[in-house]
Amino acid sequence: MAFRIRYHYRKQSREIGYANDRHHSLYDAIAEAEGLDLGEFRRLETQLANISRNDRKTMKEFREEYFRKLGFSQISIVRDD
Repeated sequence: MAFRIRYHYRKQSREIGYANDRHHSLYDAIAEAEGLDLGEFRRLETQLANISRNDRKTMKEFREEYFRKLGFSQISIVRDD
């Protein structure tokens, strides 16, 4: 099943395609579409995973906050019928 991701970036609404076999997560897909380097994000995410013992809630909150600081908002997944 195909998905689309809708989000706001720099006060513009955008929509991109998403495929599980191509991207690790929806955040990877968004970063790739916008041409962002996630090296710093990956480093911080790995450190947090080691400290929090992969607590899902903590990891999700970290991802959402990090991308909010980058200027992303209203990220949602839409299923193609």
